[in-house]
Amino acid sequence: MNWLTRHAARLVGAVAAAGLMLAAAAPASAQSAIRDTEIESIIHEWADPVFLGMGLEPSEVEILLVADPELNAFATRGRIMGINTGLILRTRTPNELLGVIAHEGGHIRNRHTLRDGARDAGMQPMLMTMALGALAIAAGAPDAGAVLLGNSQYFGTLSALRYMTHQEGEADNTAARALETAGQSGRGLVSFFENFRSQEVFSDARRYPYFRSHPLSSDRIESLRRFVSEQPSYANRDSPERMAQHALVLAKIHAFMDHPRETLRDYPETDTALPARYARAIAWYRDGQTERALSAVDVLLAEQPENPYFWELKGQILFEEGRPEEAIGAHQRSVELMPDAPLLRINLGHALIETRDPARLDDAVRHLKLASALEKDNSMAWRLLAQAYDSQGKEGEARLASAEMYFAAGSQRQATQFALRARDMLEPGSVEWIRAMDIVFASGATQDDVDDLDRRNDQRRRPGVIPAGG
Repeated sequence: MNWLTRHAARLVGAVAAAGLMLAAAAPASAQSAIRDTEIESIIHEWADPVFLGMGLEPSEVEILLVADPELNAFATRGRIMGINTGLILRTRTPNELLGVIAHEGGHIRNRHTLRDGARDAGMQPMLMTMALGALAIAAGAPDAGAVLLGNSQYFGTLSALRYMTHQEGEADNTAARALETAGQSGRGLVSFFENFRSQEVFSDARRYPYFRSHPLSSDRIESLRRFVSEQPSYANRDSPERMAQHALVLAKIHAFMDHPRETLRDYPETDTALPARYARAIAWYRDGQTERALSAVDVLLAEQPENPYFWELKGQILFEEGRPEEAIGAHQRSVELMPDAPLLRINLGHALIETRDPARLDDAVRHLKLASALEKDNSMAWRLLAQAYDSQGKEGEARLASAEMYFAAGSQRQATQFALRARDMLEPGSVEWIRAMDIVFASGATQDDVDDLDRRNDQRRRPGVIPAGG
């Protein structure tokens, strides 16, 4: 499991645009996005047919895992869906988790992601009530006016909640139909909501964040239940394979997020199931019991030598123990088994760099370039690529990779600065030089701006000449 900041800037902007509705999710999603190829692959394996069923292109739906124990999930602009680890851990079956994902997909499909309508729906009656209050005061009825002014926010909130409830119903219907199209039961979506029906009687202070932005009601649950129970796939159950995947996801999240002592308590050595053994290996590694963790992973690999995630874990343990040379073989094997997984290539590239062996830098650059091609907005890939180029003395390429890193993170000012530095070090007209200029112009600069900067730089290079304007 990798703790990366790939989406931080994009998500901050999206959450800021979403305003009140996503306020509870903003801190966690902006600061604690995590990446895990195994969990992401399992979720997409389940969810992609459902996305197709609702008319979404699966490759365009980005699912973020958010390291937060709160029960929450959200959808933002750019078809980004955030799911808190706390919500995943509270699902009892794969079908429940798939139901929540389908519901959030319904918000994306119905363009509810910004929730602007909720703000508009709340603002209009609030402003109207305030205006009536002001008129009442002007007409000589100050008490009535004061009541209206005092209640303006209340009426706005009621209207916004009515709008939100309408959107939730739309998302429910879209999710239920898409689940049926994919041959999946809608039972899990209903049972997840049913499990938290009591949330509707709690105050906002006690209510889970998910149900503050996704208001429940008995009518909504019953309406959804009637619809899904009439569908042909309602009786379908999760397969044993999918149940095993769900158990593994829960075990891995617990092992990486809980204190190792808690994990070892919850997954005792008397439990010989695969998820439990996987969880204990991770817990021992996080507890500093490196050799015990490596022995546990080797047992798993003896059973499943073609499992790229076990090789990834072995490489991670060795790397973080300060043994990058030994980690390379494990990470190399994970890449061979899953060549299109950018995070696995990033792991390998990082290990190659940390050996401090100049002879390994070309391989590091190759893997990191492939990773950044597969995932163009991965800031970690670009940062490591800049580091590798810098170690090779390729200053222009290093500055361009830094520009790409800042561009991926949404930091346009820094991206432009590094792109301009790269341009001056790269061969004019080369692919890299053109890319540097693309980043400059993407930030809003014009050719006149660039020409003016060139003139200033030329003047600065001339001895005794003070450039105009500074």
